[in-house]
Amino acid sequence: MDNIPEISKVSIRPLHRNDYKQLAQSFTRTYSDGSDVFWSRKQIDTLITIFPEGQVVTVVDKKIVGCALSIIVDYDLVKNDHSYASVTGNESFDTHNPNGNILYGIEVFIHPQYRGLRLARRMYDYRKELCETLNLKAIMFGGRLPNYHKYADEIRPKEYIEKVRKKEIFDPVLTFQLSNDFHVRKVMTNYLPNDEESKHFACLMQWDNIYYQAPTPDFIPPRTSIRVGLVQWQMRNYQSVDDLFEQVEFFVDAVSDYKSDFVLFPEYFNAPLMAKFNHLGESQAIRELAQYTEEIRKRFVSLAISYNTNIITGSMPQLRGNDLHNVGFLCRRDGTYDTYEKIHVTPDEIKSWGLTGGKVIKTFDTDCARIGVLICYDVEYPELPRIMADQGMQILFVPFLTDTQNGYSRVRICAQARAIENECYVVIAGCVGNLPRVHNMDIQYAQSGVFSPCDFAFPTDGKCAEATPNTEMIMVSDVDISLLTELHTYGSVRNLKDRRNDLYELKLKR
Repeated sequence: MDNIPEISKVSIRPLHRNDYKQLAQSFTRTYSDGSDVFWSRKQIDTLITIFPEGQVVTVVDKKIVGCALSIIVDYDLVKNDHSYASVTGNESFDTHNPNGNILYGIEVFIHPQYRGLRLARRMYDYRKELCETLNLKAIMFGGRLPNYHKYADEIRPKEYIEKVRKKEIFDPVLTFQLSNDFHVRKVMTNYLPNDEESKHFACLMQWDNIYYQAPTPDFIPPRTSIRVGLVQWQMRNYQSVDDLFEQVEFFVDAVSDYKSDFVLFPEYFNAPLMAKFNHLGESQAIRELAQYTEEIRKRFVSLAISYNTNIITGSMPQLRGNDLHNVGFLCRRDGTYDTYEKIHVTPDEIKSWGLTGGKVIKTFDTDCARIGVLICYDVEYPELPRIMADQGMQILFVPFLTDTQNGYSRVRICAQARAIENECYVVIAGCVGNLPRVHNMDIQYAQSGVFSPCDFAFPTDGKCAEATPNTEMIMVSDVDISLLTELHTYGSVRNLKDRRNDLYELKLKR
């Protein structure tokens, strides 16, 4: 990723007519009929007119770097052999049928300079969401086999596809599509007559909408399931930030493979980098550690973009003037980020490091939920989550670091209480293992977990998932936001709604 420009924000938005000039200057067509002529302005206008939701672009810092075009067709038109010309009506798109049941992809491309960031996957994910929203049966398209010409003298297309599936051969198109949950329905001939690289073959690719329902007058509610991933981090010696992030990226990659919406790291996960400053006093050593915080933030933002997941970075020291704070970052997958800070610092953090407590209590909007983040000790103060609950918080994330099982029990028990009190999910992740070469960080104990309210729609003990104690691992769990909405109104008890506001209230002073 060394040659990729620095990115501040990534977004997917509808394609507009006034985007045409930028598109025409930046891209050549994937499915061109032998020429390098881009789509005409008339063709783009037609697509936007007949199916505006199906035409989207990827924007990086106000620059269009990708585009996906699609139409809706009848299944009978595409279930058997067909050509690109026949399915697009010779690119007139008169085959588009708003009442059809297949979302048919006719183009996806990414600017070469921005490949390797998984931006195409975002557009595929958009298509999947659109397919579900419109209650279409499947997504289908003809997929090229651009590396097949290298093997055409040795194996037939069917064998080639199987070898790509088994990772014995890499094909830049087919490998990507298989990794995005598409399957090969059949091999077609002469799909693109001028596609010499594919030797005139193409795969009919299909992704099935498991939420599809036959047309009915009944309302189909949207999906509200959110997937969270936790990293139970093993403390070990790292010589540099590069070494640290080799392990960080391994976990982000692993969790994102399960299509997690969030990844949570623990408090002070970067503490091993203090080993090189162990000859200094404890207060000075952690101030030296703070010099890495800005670089760590930038790397996490890059990973959030690349792996298309929201990352809660745990926490790390940050110097503001002479004051040392314990902070972390919510790095969204669109490239934006926010800072959260530890409000209550422990007596040991004050005594050993001279930390100062933060002053900002707030919740954050993300693309799938409103969340709050409290660092370790903060979850032991019920006022903070209650204020966040009043701001609409649905998931509370708690990165923590505790040395003894006593300390862990305080965090864990309070986290469960906060889930019940505030009718929200609480996700906690901590560090495990030992750091014998770092003062004040000798031992760690953790058992990460996901907790819920206790009512009929949730686990009876309020435990959605728990990690193995004191073992490095990841854990992935789904939480359903719609259940919280039902709980607020129809729960056996309603801790938020039944508060006696006539007797007491809780409010921020600033």
